[in-house]
Amino acid sequence: MQSFAALLDRLILTPARNGKLTLLCAYLRDTPDPARGYALAAITGDLSIPSVKPAAIRELVSRRTDPVLFGLSYDYVGDLAETVSLIWPARPGANRPPDLDEVVETLHRATKAEGLARVETWLDALDSTGRWALLKLVTGGLRVGVSARLARQAAANFGNVDVAEIEEIWHGLTPPYLDLFAWLDGRAEKPVSAAKAPFRPVMLAHPLLSKSERSDPAALDPALVNPRDFAAEWKWDGVRVQLASENGVRRLYTRTGDDISAAFPDLLTDAHFDAALDGELLIRSPEGGVASFNELQQRLNRKTVSQKQLAERPAILRAYDILQEGDEDLRSLPFGERRKRLERFVVSLPEGRIDLSPLVPFDTAAQLEDLRRNPPTPEIEGLMLKRWDSPYLAGRPTGPWYKWKRDPFLIDAVLMYAQRGHGRRSSFYSDFTFGVWRTNKGEEELAPVGKAYFGFTDEELLLLDKYVRDHTLERFGPVRSVTANREEGLVLEVAFEGLQRSPRHKSGVAMRFPRIHRIRWDKPSAEADRMEILEAMLNG
Repeated sequence: MQSFAALLDRLILTPARNGKLTLLCAYLRDTPDPARGYALAAITGDLSIPSVKPAAIRELVSRRTDPVLFGLSYDYVGDLAETVSLIWPARPGANRPPDLDEVVETLHRATKAEGLARVETWLDALDSTGRWALLKLVTGGLRVGVSARLARQAAANFGNVDVAEIEEIWHGLTPPYLDLFAWLDGRAEKPVSAAKAPFRPVMLAHPLLSKSERSDPAALDPALVNPRDFAAEWKWDGVRVQLASENGVRRLYTRTGDDISAAFPDLLTDAHFDAALDGELLIRSPEGGVASFNELQQRLNRKTVSQKQLAERPAILRAYDILQEGDEDLRSLPFGERRKRLERFVVSLPEGRIDLSPLVPFDTAAQLEDLRRNPPTPEIEGLMLKRWDSPYLAGRPTGPWYKWKRDPFLIDAVLMYAQRGHGRRSSFYSDFTFGVWRTNKGEEELAPVGKAYFGFTDEELLLLDKYVRDHTLERFGPVRSVTANREEGLVLEVAFEGLQRSPRHKSGVAMRFPRIHRIRWDKPSAEADRMEILEAMLNG
């Protein structure tokens, strides 16, 4: 457990992707089975262990320490695992630090009461870093800045194999992945996935930028795009997914290989075929078109979905590509051939949940630029450009596919609240809530319209953190409210991809992918934008 804790601690403090890969590879090399398999499963989010509820941990630590002291510490730190790991008064005894596999396998067998008792014993045996890792593991709050795909890439690097080989068998594997590591160690043949309807690693696109925005002079110039070499289709504002159906087994995957089938049973019900389709997950609007992304969000990340959700927000798949048909793998075919196969395939399906993403005809790059800037519906983010001769290649190969998104929306908003971040940002205020002006009962007030936690540099983060500390009005645990009125306040230029009405938000609106575009140190807070600007965006 201590070596796993040290790995997590170093991963948090290592911002570079290659640095994280090096750490993960070294851990997989130096750690025996089954601990390394459980570690990989924990980091990828595929480790299911009986959880110990945060309320039980709070009760446990309150029995060991002064509850007032714990409350004050928790209020300051803002993270339960970190607070408990630092404040825990270990009792001396013959305790020994547990191994990671011991923790996982013991909790699988234990009752809730037995599990909590063992956690208490382990907290006594571990140091502060080990206690933090243990609590993150058992409460399900493990976040160390490593995506599931990056962890699988580390396993591929460790075994000197292509990550696509691991991704294609991943959903047929179970922790602690003894067969997988036997293959990666060179002690056995590659495991044969027992999973029907497996995930196939997706092909991704590079952004297509104007000449003034490109840092790479060798990148494709938009002016060179022509209909002879490229097909164009709309880039819909949904979630990129893969629908796989084989011998009656139907699965829906995200582009990173996460199985989200349970949240969209209505889409899978109509998949009476043997094929794998690449497309965009969308919600059909009551008028028969495409609903806003906000409607799709209501169904994402759910283990089950109600009949009301199924009726009010029916899922559809807008098909982009076909990867497999029957026993035939089509990925090596050029896109032009796959597109013909896809058109024939979709036409053969009953009308309902799956339709075809239409190609966008164009004659010149200038015409395409106009289409990008003025799509026919706000549910379109821009354009996808695909070379007619491109095979379907896993990852993000340079050259075949490009995404050409419409320009982001920009508003000037006032910083209202700040919250501490996670991982290496846990000591900084890095999550910022901002608002715009509106008139309420004759008085001017700020209405919060969004929250952003990226878009700024490390140097700007230090300046923002200092501003929050210097202008704090009130504290609410890890959150601070800052001075924000007509005379004083910090203006942030915020970029976002879209806007929709949302009854769940106090302002009545929700932003899509908000980020801080720049800090307007020069702009008076009274000159920030008003709610009427956002209303005009919604209406136009």
